[in-house]
Amino acid sequence: MRLKISHTTRYDYGQPILYGLQQLRLTPHSSSSQQILDWSVSLEGARREASFLDQHGNRVELVSVEPGASAIEITSVGEVETEDRAGVVGDHACAAPLWYFKRQTGFTQSGPALMKLLSGFESADLNSVERLHALMAYIGAQIVYDTDATHSGTTAESAARTGRGVCQDHTHIFIGMARELGFPARYVSGYLMMDDRVQQEASHAWAEAYVDGLGWVGFDVSNKISPDERYVRISSGLDYSEAAPISGFIYGGGKESMIVTLQVQQ
Repeated sequence: MRLKISHTTRYDYGQPILYGLQQLRLTPHSSSSQQILDWSVSLEGARREASFLDQHGNRVELVSVEPGASAIEITSVGEVETEDRAGVVGDHACAAPLWYFKRQTGFTQSGPALMKLLSGFESADLNSVERLHALMAYIGAQIVYDTDATHSGTTAESAARTGRGVCQDHTHIFIGMARELGFPARYVSGYLMMDDRVQQEASHAWAEAYVDGLGWVGFDVSNKISPDERYVRISSGLDYSEAAPISGFIYGGGKESMIVTLQVQQ
């Protein structure tokens, strides 16, 4: 399937910005399930300072905000040819070793709520990949999808305690529980083409776990499926903080407002 993507994030400020630095992880790379045909990232109110690959193989662009700017606009546009591989990404290829992906972080760390959730998961008679599919279904049934329940800083433990969350929370919970079960696991940020619309509400997140004999396999808890040809993989990391599309800091600027427009279409 050939997908066309247009993603714009605009920040407006009440006062001129004194200084700002942002990291962009907005450029996908070709893999077994996707081929990048065309891709560009354009900036308004900011300029590129450096570009590099991080320990996960993500293309990171470091951009500085133009002093005195009162708005920043970041636009990604491209076309990607995708293939349904039942979520199988394949062999481990990034610089970080596999054991690194068993390490819990502040977002995924288990507490009483997450351990209670894990104690109710029964899968001893299943093989590795079946166990992970069962885990995906279990979390999806236990944690209600609710866009008003959490925010970008919510941890897996907090979402497990309330029993509500969005794709970021589902992903962090899956990662935390998979690591407790002994699987290397990581966070993935990307896009999903919803079948009933072109205008998407936001970018998407899902998890990948490493399975002996298969390699990395994707699990989208929010939709209870492994990624298919409707998914475009952009970046990955131990958690959201290492795979966030845009992160950084701003000095000055006063009150900030943000508008995101995203189109994904065949």
